[in-house]
Amino acid sequence: MSNMKPIIIKDSKLPQALSFFIDIYAITLYPFIIIKDKGNETIINHEKIHIEQQKELFVIGFYVLYVYYWLKGKVKGLSNNAAYMNIPFEREAYRKMYDNEYLEKRKRYAWCQYIN
Repeated sequence: MSNMKPIIIKDSKLPQALSFFIDIYAITLYPFIIIKDKGNETIINHEKIHIEQQKELFVIGFYVLYVYYWLKGKVKGLSNNAAYMNIPFEREAYRKMYDNEYLEKRKRYAWCQYIN
């Protein structure tokens, strides 16, 4: 997939509409980053990390693994939010979202180091 910039959509009702299991503030549906309000640089950086993860897994692989890791957490007895926070994609994005230079130095498949 190319190095196209993500398309950022702000003030969207979609995140709230998709908030079935957890409260969604922003969501990345390649190539879109969709935010409930204006967002900020940190949130956008978090979502841009998801863009890279999605590109690595040809988008559909990301979503398959995302659901797999969430269900794995649920089977372990984790709450919806704890299962979400335990997904390797989220662990990488939350850990690195404050580093504005992270995407420039990020190695491919960096999320793999967050699998537990």
